[in-house]
Amino acid sequence: MRIALAQFNPVVGDITGNTQKILQLAHQAMAQGADILITPELALTGYSPEDLLLRDSFYRACNRALDDLLELDGITLVVGHPVKLGNECFNAATVMRDGHRLGQYHKMLLPNDEVFDECRYFTPGAAPLVFKQGDTQVGVLICEDVWSVDPAAELADAGAELVLVLNASPFHRNKVETRHDVVRYRVEETGLPFAYTNLVGGQDELVFDGASFAINKG
Repeated sequence: MRIALAQFNPVVGDITGNTQKILQLAHQAMAQGADILITPELALTGYSPEDLLLRDSFYRACNRALDDLLELDGITLVVGHPVKLGNECFNAATVMRDGHRLGQYHKMLLPNDEVFDECRYFTPGAAPLVFKQGDTQVGVLICEDVWSVDPAAELADAGAELVLVLNASPFHRNKVETRHDVVRYRVEETGLPFAYTNLVGGQDELVFDGASFAINKG
């Protein structure tokens, strides 16, 4: 299995432009033989859309963009986006392939300190997501989820053999080493390989440094 990490710089609020960029990256990934393309956290909208998340029209635009991405054939796409279900809003990742939605994951742990304000907008998710890629069971986490033991352990218990992590993790000094250490702990605890995709670029006071990576038991 070949996994492509779509490390890119989405523009906050530019759902149409971000969708086109994801499609472009998907075609590049397919040309290189990738089976899965994983985007960063909230890749459709950029991070963080802040009070745009209070507008129903914003979610409708996201749903239209997901419909456009659903037309992509030949690769499994794991895309980060916000979603509104009833009166609740979630920081989500949808898995799609060849016109089919294979599942949707909702971020379980919502950071609400330092530069993060996710509890203002989102409801925490409550269930793991595992989908099948070929003969492999693949799990999905979003950013803060990988910093705690439980979400990864739940994926392992659900039968995952590989974990994909969508991230919008800002830069500060020594942050890359800290991320490596955190994911290394999850690998040691679960025995599973992890692929970690992060945003790159800047948004207001946040700078995202990319530095995407993968770690396995070796």
